[in-house]
Amino acid sequence: MAPTEKRRVLIIGGGFSGILCARDLAHKFHVTVVDAKEFFEYTPGILRAYVKPAHFDNLTFGLQEVLEHHIGVKFIWGEVKSLSGEKMSASIKPMCTQKLEEVTFDYCMVCAGCNFNFLHKYGESLWFPTVHEEARPHSKWSHIDERYIEGRRRHILDEHKHLAELNKKGSSILVSGAGFIGVEWATELAHFFPKLKITIIDFLPNCLGPLPPDAQSYCDQYMTKVGINMVYSTKYEPNKQEFWDKVGLPNKADETYICMGVKASNYFMPPETLSDKGPGGGGWIYINKKLQVTNKEGKLFGGGNVFAVGDCNFGCVGGLNDWQKGEGIPPIPKISYPSEEQGVHACQGIEILDNNKYKSAGCLECLPKEQSDTWWPWGAGMFATSLGPHDACFVVAATHVPKSGWMVLWGWASAYQKELIETTKIDECKHGLIGRLGWHFVHHTPFHLWGQGAFYK
Repeated sequence: MAPTEKRRVLIIGGGFSGILCARDLAHKFHVTVVDAKEFFEYTPGILRAYVKPAHFDNLTFGLQEVLEHHIGVKFIWGEVKSLSGEKMSASIKPMCTQKLEEVTFDYCMVCAGCNFNFLHKYGESLWFPTVHEEARPHSKWSHIDERYIEGRRRHILDEHKHLAELNKKGSSILVSGAGFIGVEWATELAHFFPKLKITIIDFLPNCLGPLPPDAQSYCDQYMTKVGINMVYSTKYEPNKQEFWDKVGLPNKADETYICMGVKASNYFMPPETLSDKGPGGGGWIYINKKLQVTNKEGKLFGGGNVFAVGDCNFGCVGGLNDWQKGEGIPPIPKISYPSEEQGVHACQGIEILDNNKYKSAGCLECLPKEQSDTWWPWGAGMFATSLGPHDACFVVAATHVPKSGWMVLWGWASAYQKELIETTKIDECKHGLIGRLGWHFVHHTPFHLWGQGAFYK
């Protein structure tokens, strides 16, 4: 293949990291993005849409227009059913057809994300649409097709109506899981549906999991102020009456929301590339420190030309002994910032691989010959937790070490900060000028003077 010919990159997933990777690679490669749903959804803000449905329009946009008309790449609305490292191809079932199509590639970037609620076989929850063919028949809302933006909107409207009816009756609500999703959901419900009697539980002795004590205390104080009952050090055991007695709901809750854990949804990946263990029972994509997909023995999948970034991958490299020795990579939170950071690292890896094979760098022959190792990004320790629409707290510098980090902003200022992040981030994903001017340099800064990153990337 001549150096002047563009190689083909297949990106699986049209979320944060998928769009970022498409934008970074579009200038040099023929890029195709495939997603099972027709729209982008800003997951960190989706809770607000259930209690205020009009907010949904602020969180979404159609993928085809942005990807094809603005960024200049190809979009396939369909589901990847299998991925072959030998053939360097993906079997895709496009929307509105029963036939599989084979799409070949030179490089592949898996940005498929994950699901939530580890207690459900397919990780179904309110926080992410049910779009996979394997999961849809088993969905609690299987009558709604959330692959369409209108189907997603109908689900949100149905849930809002259900909440309004519960509120009229003064119903009891149990929120199981007091991480940042559970705390946000409980406080959103308390603000918009004040007649609900809300109880939040967690098996840990505090809310917000391993985040710093001052943030935990701040959230506890807010929840106490708005009348949310908090029960910690308690395992969710709904089949035991002792459990309901302990949480103060002897007649059980009228509605329960599970806000615990994550669940892999890498159904298309070969079994040898997926973990047997891990959050939600395993199924996470094995990677090395260069974000290349491997099998269980560490052998490269697809000759090292297939990468997995963000929430779909195993989230760490090596084990506890490696981390204690300063080797490997400790578990990284499954949130948007590290997903995008890894996307940038993997894009750089693809450009280096391509230059080594085809001398495609042109005048940039100073491009490194070896791919850099990725790292635990400093931004993975940033958590903005909403407490209703007018309060929040913001934590920075958290690491894999429990109780690390600092709460640096709180109250109305933190609430406005989170709204600013949401508005500008969605604008960036839509390829808006203001959003790109602000966010491009967050992940493309050439020098890293803090955190666990390399000095130069």
